Amino acid sequence: MSQDRPGAVVLLSGGLDSMVAGGIAREQGFAINALTVNYNQRHSVELAAAARIAAMLGAARHITMPLDLSLFGGSALTDAIDVPKTGVEEDAIPVTYVPARNTIFLSLALGWAEACGARDIFLGVNALDYSGYPDCRPDFIQAFQNLADIATKAGVEGRGFTIHSPLLHMTKADIATEAVRLGLDAGQSWSCYDPTPEGLHCGLCDSCRLRQRGYEDAGIPDPTIYAARP
Repeated sequence: MSQDRPGAVVLLSGGLDSMVAGGIAREQGFAINALTVNYNQRHSVELAAAARIAAMLGAARHITMPLDLSLFGGSALTDAIDVPKTGVEEDAIPVTYVPARNTIFLSLALGWAEACGARDIFLGVNALDYSGYPDCRPDFIQAFQNLADIATKAGVEGRGFTIHSPLLHMTKADIATEAVRLGLDAGQSWSCYDPTPEGLHCGLCDSCRLRQRGYEDAGIPDPTIYAARP
């Protein structure tokens, strides 16, 4: 942690959203401790993207933590379940939801924050243009904030934590625009849930569709190379 800047733990998946959340943390003057979780996701190419982004952000430290959630299964990202390619289904929780993923990841971030003396945690959840995940909603963030205050020594002693979710009420177009404003190279990020054998974004999974639509709505050139278009 920098001696002249407060430290923050940033959950950095390698995606566009977490990249922008990290950029906002940097802009606000935090020294970044980036945490990436290798949960044996089928789109493990995002781990390399996270490393690139951590370097881009000038992270003081970057930890990639192994935690094999494929042992639990229950998701198209961690189990032998096809990733849907027909479009984002409204009012439904898709099979790409990983059970309790953000609760698990935030718990890890909270543990590191307490251990290293950071009092701020950033993550890139989004409640507007997202795939219907329950752990991307404002109620979840508030509930975890309350948990952090009562579940830690620092919180009990009155030195609690702040959970920052700066993208919570942004559209994907807003997020693409914010990346440009922050001077971030979005081409270094990775969104696709089901990469092609050639290492391209498939272009058809929910995450690819949301990314494409965000850039189209923002009127910004999309730096992503897709294998297909809807």
